[in-house]
Amino acid sequence: MTDRLSELTAAGVAVWLDDLSRVRLSSGGLDQLRREQHVVGVTTNPTIFAKALADADTYDWQLRDLAIRGVEVEEAVRMLTTYDVRWACDVMRPSYDGSQGVDGRVSIEVDPRLAHETEKTVAEAKALWWLVDRPNLYIKIPATEAGLPAITATLAEGISVNVTLIFGLDRYSQVMEAFLAGLEQAKANGHDLSKIGSVASFFVSRVDSEVDKRLEKIGSDEAKTLRGKAAVANAQLAYERYGEVFSSDRWQALADAGAHPQRPLWASTSTKNPDYRDVIYVEELIAPGTVNTMPESVIHAYADHGETRGDTITGAYDAARRVFADLESVGVDMSDVIAVLEQEGVEKFEASWQELLDGVRRSLAAAGQGTGRPGQAAQGNADAAQKAGGNA
Repeated sequence: MTDRLSELTAAGVAVWLDDLSRVRLSSGGLDQLRREQHVVGVTTNPTIFAKALADADTYDWQLRDLAIRGVEVEEAVRMLTTYDVRWACDVMRPSYDGSQGVDGRVSIEVDPRLAHETEKTVAEAKALWWLVDRPNLYIKIPATEAGLPAITATLAEGISVNVTLIFGLDRYSQVMEAFLAGLEQAKANGHDLSKIGSVASFFVSRVDSEVDKRLEKIGSDEAKTLRGKAAVANAQLAYERYGEVFSSDRWQALADAGAHPQRPLWASTSTKNPDYRDVIYVEELIAPGTVNTMPESVIHAYADHGETRGDTITGAYDAARRVFADLESVGVDMSDVIAVLEQEGVEKFEASWQELLDGVRRSLAAAGQGTGRPGQAAQGNADAAQKAGGNA
Protein backbone atom coordinates (compact mmCIF):
# COMPACT_ATOMS: atom_id res chain seq x y z
CA MET A 1 0.00 0.00 0.00
CA THR A 2 1.10 3.55 -0.67
CA ASP A 3 2.16 5.39 2.47
CA ARG A 4 0.75 8.78 1.53
CA LEU A 5 1.64 10.46 4.79
CA SER A 6 5.22 9.30 4.36
CA GLU A 7 5.24 10.88 0.91
CA LEU A 8 3.86 14.10 2.40
CA THR A 9 6.59 14.09 5.03
CA ALA A 10 9.25 13.47 2.38
CA ALA A 11 7.94 16.51 0.48
CA GLY A 12 8.85 18.66 3.49
CA VAL A 13 5.50 18.88 5.30
CA ALA A 14 5.48 18.09 9.01
CA VAL A 15 2.21 16.36 9.94
CA TRP A 16 0.78 17.60 13.23
CA LEU A 17 -2.42 16.63 15.02
CA ASP A 18 -4.90 19.40 15.80
CA ASP A 19 -6.42 17.76 18.85
CA LEU A 20 -5.66 16.51 22.35
CA SER A 21 -7.57 14.82 25.15
CA ARG A 22 -6.77 12.67 28.14
CA VAL A 23 -8.61 9.79 26.52
CA ARG A 24 -6.27 10.03 23.55
CA LEU A 25 -3.30 10.08 25.91
CA SER A 26 -4.36 7.31 28.27
CA SER A 27 -5.43 5.00 25.44
CA GLY A 28 -2.11 5.32 23.67
CA GLY A 29 -3.85 6.83 20.65
CA LEU A 30 -1.49 9.78 20.38
CA ASP A 31 1.58 7.58 20.54
CA GLN A 32 0.05 5.33 17.89
CA LEU A 33 -0.40 8.31 15.55
CA ARG A 34 3.22 9.25 16.17
CA ARG A 35 4.48 5.75 15.44
CA GLU A 36 2.16 4.77 12.58
CA GLN A 37 0.85 7.95 10.93
CA HIS A 38 3.98 10.16 10.88
CA VAL A 39 2.47 12.66 13.33
CA VAL A 40 5.30 14.76 14.74
CA GLY A 41 3.50 17.51 16.65
CA VAL A 42 0.31 18.51 18.43
CA THR A 43 -1.67 21.73 18.60
CA THR A 44 -4.38 22.60 21.10
CA ASN A 45 -6.72 25.52 21.61
CA PRO A 46 -9.50 26.46 24.06
CA THR A 47 -12.14 24.84 21.85
CA ILE A 48 -10.28 21.51 21.86
CA PHE A 49 -9.92 21.55 25.65
CA ALA A 50 -13.55 22.55 26.22
CA LYS A 51 -14.66 19.55 24.18
CA ALA A 52 -12.19 17.17 25.80
CA LEU A 53 -13.26 18.03 29.34
CA ALA A 54 -16.94 17.92 28.49
CA ASP A 55 -16.83 14.53 26.79
CA ALA A 56 -14.87 12.32 29.18
CA ASP A 57 -14.82 11.14 32.78
CA THR A 58 -11.06 10.61 32.72
CA TYR A 59 -10.67 14.01 34.40
CA ASP A 60 -12.93 13.17 37.35
CA TRP A 61 -10.25 11.95 39.73
CA GLN A 62 -8.20 15.13 39.23
CA LEU A 63 -11.29 17.33 39.51
CA ARG A 64 -12.10 15.63 42.80
CA ASP A 65 -8.62 16.33 44.14
CA LEU A 66 -8.81 19.94 42.99
CA ALA A 67 -12.21 20.32 44.64
CA ILE A 68 -10.91 18.90 47.92
CA ARG A 69 -8.09 21.46 47.84
CA GLY A 70 -10.55 24.28 47.15
CA VAL A 71 -8.73 25.39 44.02
CA GLU A 72 -10.30 28.29 42.13
CA VAL A 73 -11.70 27.51 38.69
CA GLU A 74 -9.06 29.34 36.64
CA GLU A 75 -6.23 27.59 38.43
CA ALA A 76 -8.07 24.29 38.05
CA VAL A 77 -8.32 24.81 34.29
CA ARG A 78 -4.58 25.35 34.10
CA MET A 79 -3.86 22.29 36.23
CA LEU A 80 -6.05 20.15 33.99
CA THR A 81 -4.80 21.46 30.66
CA THR A 82 -1.11 21.64 31.53
CA TYR A 83 -1.30 18.08 32.85
CA ASP A 84 -2.45 16.91 29.41
CA VAL A 85 0.08 19.04 27.54
CA ARG A 86 2.95 17.88 29.76
CA TRP A 87 1.96 14.27 29.12
CA ALA A 88 1.69 14.92 25.38
CA CYS A 89 5.14 16.52 25.40
CA ASP A 90 6.51 13.31 26.88
CA VAL A 91 4.74 11.20 24.26
CA MET A 92 6.15 13.36 21.47
CA ARG A 93 9.65 13.55 22.93
CA PRO A 94 11.10 10.94 20.52
CA SER A 95 10.08 13.16 17.59
CA TYR A 96 11.64 16.16 19.30
CA ASP A 97 14.92 14.39 19.95
CA GLY A 98 14.98 12.78 16.50
CA SER A 99 14.53 16.12 14.73
CA GLN A 100 17.05 18.02 16.89
CA GLY A 101 14.22 20.03 18.45
CA VAL A 102 12.41 21.04 15.27
CA ASP A 103 9.37 18.78 15.66
CA GLY A 104 7.83 16.83 18.52
CA ARG A 105 6.26 20.05 19.78
CA VAL A 106 3.00 20.47 21.71
CA SER A 107 1.22 23.83 21.94
CA ILE A 108 -0.78 25.41 24.74
CA GLU A 109 -2.49 28.76 24.38
CA VAL A 110 -2.41 31.76 26.67
CA ASP A 111 -5.79 32.86 28.01
CA PRO A 112 -7.49 34.32 24.89
CA ARG A 113 -9.04 37.05 27.02
CA LEU A 114 -5.54 38.55 27.17
CA ALA A 115 -5.29 38.88 23.38
CA HIS A 116 -5.22 42.68 23.59
CA GLU A 117 -2.96 42.95 26.66
CA THR A 118 0.76 42.64 25.95
CA GLU A 119 2.27 42.49 29.43
CA LYS A 120 -0.30 40.03 30.78
CA THR A 121 0.23 37.80 27.75
CA VAL A 122 3.98 37.69 28.36
CA ALA A 123 3.47 37.01 32.06
CA GLU A 124 1.14 34.09 31.34
CA ALA A 125 3.46 32.74 28.66
CA LYS A 126 6.27 32.62 31.22
CA ALA A 127 3.99 30.99 33.79
CA LEU A 128 2.85 28.29 31.36
CA TRP A 129 6.43 27.62 30.27
CA TRP A 130 7.41 27.10 33.90
CA LEU A 131 4.31 25.06 34.72
CA VAL A 132 4.61 22.54 31.87
CA ASP A 133 8.41 22.47 32.16
CA ARG A 134 9.16 20.60 28.94
CA PRO A 135 11.64 21.74 26.26
CA ASN A 136 9.29 20.68 23.43
CA LEU A 137 6.49 23.01 24.48
CA TYR A 138 5.14 25.85 22.37
CA ILE A 139 3.27 28.76 23.93
CA LYS A 140 0.51 29.94 21.59
CA ILE A 141 0.15 33.72 21.34
CA PRO A 142 -2.42 35.33 19.00
CA ALA A 143 -1.16 37.63 16.26
CA THR A 144 -3.13 40.66 17.42
CA GLU A 145 -1.63 44.15 17.60
CA ALA A 146 -0.93 43.60 21.28
CA GLY A 147 0.29 40.08 20.59
CA LEU A 148 3.14 41.17 18.33
CA PRO A 149 5.34 42.76 21.04
CA ALA A 150 4.38 39.87 23.35
CA ILE A 151 5.78 37.44 20.77
CA THR A 152 9.08 39.30 20.69
CA ALA A 153 9.30 39.58 24.47
CA THR A 154 8.46 35.90 25.02
CA LEU A 155 11.04 34.69 22.50
CA ALA A 156 13.58 37.02 24.10
CA GLU A 157 13.12 35.02 27.32
CA GLY A 158 14.16 31.86 25.48
CA ILE A 159 10.57 30.56 25.30
CA SER A 160 9.35 28.82 22.13
CA VAL A 161 6.24 30.32 20.53
CA ASN A 162 3.45 29.22 18.22
CA VAL A 163 1.94 32.41 16.79
CA THR A 164 -1.73 31.75 16.17
CA LEU A 165 -4.72 33.38 14.43
CA ILE A 166 -2.82 34.75 11.43
CA PHE A 167 -5.13 35.47 8.51
CA GLY A 168 -3.55 38.20 6.39
CA LEU A 169 -0.29 38.75 4.55
CA ASP A 170 0.63 42.06 6.15
CA ARG A 171 0.07 40.71 9.63
CA TYR A 172 2.16 37.67 8.73
CA SER A 173 5.03 39.96 7.74
CA GLN A 174 4.70 41.66 11.13
CA VAL A 175 4.81 38.26 12.83
CA MET A 176 8.05 37.35 11.09
CA GLU A 177 9.51 40.71 12.11
CA ALA A 178 8.47 40.02 15.73
CA PHE A 179 10.16 36.62 15.50
CA LEU A 180 13.45 38.00 14.18
CA ALA A 181 13.49 40.75 16.79
CA GLY A 182 12.76 38.21 19.52
CA LEU A 183 15.63 35.96 18.48
CA GLU A 184 17.99 38.88 18.25
CA GLN A 185 17.06 39.86 21.81
CA ALA A 186 17.32 36.24 22.96
CA LYS A 187 20.82 36.06 21.55
CA ALA A 188 21.75 39.29 23.33
CA ASN A 189 20.30 37.82 26.53
CA GLY A 190 22.60 34.81 26.24
CA HIS A 191 20.04 32.18 25.25
CA ASP A 192 20.93 29.21 23.05
CA LEU A 193 19.04 29.93 19.82
CA SER A 194 19.12 26.29 18.78
CA LYS A 195 16.75 25.51 21.67
CA ILE A 196 14.13 28.09 20.67
CA GLY A 197 11.45 27.08 18.19
CA SER A 198 8.58 28.87 16.53
CA VAL A 199 5.82 28.37 14.00
CA ALA A 200 3.45 30.90 12.49
CA SER A 201 -0.08 29.47 12.31
CA PHE A 202 -1.70 30.79 9.15
CA PHE A 203 -5.42 29.95 9.12
CA VAL A 204 -6.78 28.56 5.88
CA SER A 205 -10.33 27.25 5.58
CA ARG A 206 -11.90 30.13 7.49
CA VAL A 207 -10.72 32.45 4.71
CA ASP A 208 -12.71 30.53 2.13
CA SER A 209 -15.74 30.44 4.42
CA GLU A 210 -15.80 34.22 4.74
CA VAL A 211 -14.89 34.99 1.12
CA ASP A 212 -17.32 32.43 -0.31
CA LYS A 213 -20.12 33.97 1.75
CA ARG A 214 -19.36 37.35 0.16
CA LEU A 215 -19.10 35.84 -3.32
CA GLU A 216 -22.50 34.22 -2.91
CA LYS A 217 -23.95 37.56 -1.91
CA ILE A 218 -22.44 39.23 -4.99
CA GLY A 219 -24.01 36.45 -7.01
CA SER A 220 -22.50 37.02 -10.45
CA ASP A 221 -21.16 34.13 -12.53
CA GLU A 222 -17.69 35.63 -12.32
CA ALA A 223 -17.93 35.81 -8.54
CA LYS A 224 -19.13 32.23 -8.22
CA THR A 225 -16.17 30.90 -10.20
CA LEU A 226 -13.87 32.27 -7.48
CA ARG A 227 -15.36 30.19 -4.68
CA GLY A 228 -12.87 27.99 -2.88
CA LYS A 229 -9.81 29.79 -4.27
CA ALA A 230 -9.03 32.57 -1.79
CA ALA A 231 -7.69 30.49 1.09
CA VAL A 232 -5.10 28.56 -0.88
CA ALA A 233 -3.98 31.68 -2.77
CA ASN A 234 -3.61 33.55 0.51
CA ALA A 235 -1.46 30.82 2.03
CA GLN A 236 0.64 30.47 -1.11
CA LEU A 237 1.46 34.18 -1.05
CA ALA A 238 2.30 33.87 2.64
CA TYR A 239 4.88 31.22 1.77
CA GLU A 240 6.36 33.59 -0.81
CA ARG A 241 6.90 36.14 1.94
CA TYR A 242 8.37 33.43 4.17
CA GLY A 243 10.90 32.63 1.46
CA GLU A 244 11.92 36.27 1.15
CA VAL A 245 12.41 36.81 4.88
CA PHE A 246 14.28 33.57 5.51
CA SER A 247 16.71 34.12 2.68
CA SER A 248 17.75 37.55 3.99
CA ASP A 249 21.12 38.49 5.46
CA ARG A 250 19.39 39.36 8.73
CA TRP A 251 18.07 35.82 9.03
CA GLN A 252 21.38 34.28 7.98
CA ALA A 253 23.12 35.96 10.90
CA LEU A 254 20.67 34.28 13.27
CA ALA A 255 20.94 30.96 11.46
CA ASP A 256 24.72 31.12 11.83
CA ALA A 257 24.11 31.45 15.58
CA GLY A 258 22.09 28.21 15.58
CA ALA A 259 18.55 29.49 15.07
CA HIS A 260 15.82 27.47 13.36
CA PRO A 261 13.47 29.29 10.98
CA GLN A 262 9.93 30.07 12.04
CA ARG A 263 8.02 27.63 9.88
CA PRO A 264 4.64 28.48 8.35
CA LEU A 265 1.98 26.25 9.86
CA TRP A 266 -1.26 25.72 7.94
CA ALA A 267 -4.08 25.70 10.48
CA SER A 268 -7.83 25.23 10.10
CA THR A 269 -7.27 22.70 7.34
CA SER A 270 -10.53 20.76 7.49
CA THR A 271 -12.90 21.82 4.74
CA LYS A 272 -16.05 23.59 5.87
CA ASN A 273 -17.78 23.21 2.49
CA PRO A 274 -18.71 19.58 1.67
CA ASP A 275 -18.47 20.41 -2.04
CA TYR A 276 -14.69 20.78 -1.68
CA ARG A 277 -12.23 17.90 -1.68
CA ASP A 278 -11.67 16.94 1.95
CA VAL A 279 -7.88 17.16 1.67
CA ILE A 280 -7.65 20.26 -0.54
CA TYR A 281 -5.92 22.32 2.16
CA VAL A 282 -3.21 19.69 2.42
CA GLU A 283 -2.70 18.82 -1.26
CA GLU A 284 -2.56 22.45 -2.41
CA LEU A 285 -0.19 23.59 0.34
CA ILE A 286 2.81 21.29 0.00
CA ALA A 287 6.25 22.88 0.21
CA PRO A 288 9.51 22.29 2.08
CA GLY A 289 9.73 23.58 5.63
CA THR A 290 6.00 23.76 6.35
CA VAL A 291 3.71 22.28 8.97
CA ASN A 292 0.13 21.15 8.40
CA THR A 293 -1.88 20.62 11.57
CA MET A 294 -4.94 18.48 10.90
CA PRO A 295 -7.84 16.97 12.78
CA GLU A 296 -7.51 13.20 12.92
CA SER A 297 -10.22 12.83 10.28
CA VAL A 298 -8.12 14.77 7.76
CA ILE A 299 -5.01 12.74 8.64
CA HIS A 300 -6.88 9.53 7.89
CA ALA A 301 -8.44 11.00 4.74
CA TYR A 302 -5.01 11.95 3.40
CA ALA A 303 -3.65 8.52 4.29
CA ASP A 304 -6.50 7.02 2.28
CA HIS A 305 -6.61 9.19 -0.86
CA GLY A 306 -4.33 12.22 -0.57
CA GLU A 307 -2.13 13.05 -3.55
CA THR A 308 1.39 14.34 -3.00
CA ARG A 309 2.31 16.07 -6.24
CA GLY A 310 5.54 17.68 -5.09
CA ASP A 311 5.76 21.37 -4.31
CA THR A 312 2.31 22.88 -4.99
CA ILE A 313 3.13 26.36 -3.69
CA THR A 314 6.24 27.97 -5.11
CA GLY A 315 5.16 27.71 -8.73
CA ALA A 316 1.73 29.17 -7.98
CA TYR A 317 2.55 32.71 -6.88
CA ASP A 318 1.43 34.44 -10.09
CA ALA A 319 -1.80 32.44 -10.19
CA ALA A 320 -2.44 33.35 -6.54
CA ARG A 321 -1.98 37.04 -7.31
CA ARG A 322 -4.49 36.72 -10.15
CA VAL A 323 -7.00 35.24 -7.71
CA PHE A 324 -6.56 38.25 -5.47
CA ALA A 325 -6.95 40.63 -8.40
CA ASP A 326 -10.09 38.83 -9.54
CA LEU A 327 -11.56 38.97 -6.03
CA GLU A 328 -10.96 42.70 -5.93
CA SER A 329 -12.52 43.16 -9.36
CA VAL A 330 -15.79 41.52 -8.28
CA GLY A 331 -15.95 43.58 -5.09
CA VAL A 332 -14.38 41.45 -2.34
CA ASP A 333 -12.38 43.61 0.06
CA MET A 334 -9.72 41.22 1.37
CA SER A 335 -8.48 43.69 3.99
CA ASP A 336 -11.96 43.71 5.49
CA VAL A 337 -12.15 39.92 5.26
CA ILE A 338 -8.93 39.63 7.26
CA ALA A 339 -10.06 42.15 9.88
CA VAL A 340 -13.34 40.30 10.38
CA LEU A 341 -11.62 36.92 10.66
CA GLU A 342 -9.10 38.13 13.24
CA GLN A 343 -11.82 39.64 15.40
CA GLU A 344 -14.00 36.54 15.09
CA GLY A 345 -11.05 34.26 15.79
CA VAL A 346 -10.29 35.91 19.11
CA GLU A 347 -13.99 36.05 20.03
CA LYS A 348 -14.49 32.35 19.26
CA PHE A 349 -11.57 31.32 21.44
CA GLU A 350 -12.77 33.64 24.21
CA ALA A 351 -16.19 31.97 24.03
CA SER A 352 -14.60 28.52 24.16
CA TRP A 353 -12.46 29.56 27.11
CA GLN A 354 -15.57 30.73 28.94
CA GLU A 355 -17.26 27.43 28.09
CA LEU A 356 -14.23 25.64 29.52
CA LEU A 357 -14.32 27.72 32.71
CA ASP A 358 -18.06 27.14 33.15
CA GLY A 359 -17.72 23.39 32.60
CA VAL A 360 -14.89 23.05 35.09
CA ARG A 361 -16.77 25.21 37.61
CA ARG A 362 -19.74 22.85 37.42
CA SER A 363 -17.50 19.81 37.65
CA LEU A 364 -15.67 21.17 40.69
CA ALA A 365 -18.97 21.87 42.41
CA ALA A 366 -20.23 18.37 41.68
CA ALA A 367 -16.97 16.78 42.82
CA GLY A 368 -16.98 18.85 45.99
CA GLN A 369 -20.48 17.65 46.82
CA GLY A 370 -19.48 14.06 46.24
CA THR A 371 -21.83 13.79 43.27
CA GLY A 372 -19.16 13.72 40.58
CA ARG A 373 -18.02 10.48 39.06
CA PRO A 374 -14.69 9.66 40.75
CA GLY A 375 -13.62 7.69 37.72
CA GLN A 376 -10.46 5.64 37.82
CA ALA A 377 -8.69 7.41 40.63
CA ALA A 378 -6.73 4.44 41.86
CA GLN A 379 -3.46 2.97 40.64
CA GLY A 380 -4.06 3.66 36.93
CA ASN A 381 -4.20 7.39 37.55
CA ALA A 382 -1.22 7.32 39.85
CA ASP A 383 0.75 5.61 37.10
CA ALA A 384 -0.50 8.15 34.54
CA ALA A 385 0.46 11.04 36.80
CA GLN A 386 3.96 9.66 37.21
CA LYS A 387 4.28 9.15 33.46
CA ALA A 388 3.05 12.66 32.75
CA GLY A 389 5.43 14.14 35.26
CA GLY A 390 2.56 16.06 36.79
CA ASN A 391 0.20 16.13 39.71
CA ALA A 392 -3.18 17.54 40.54
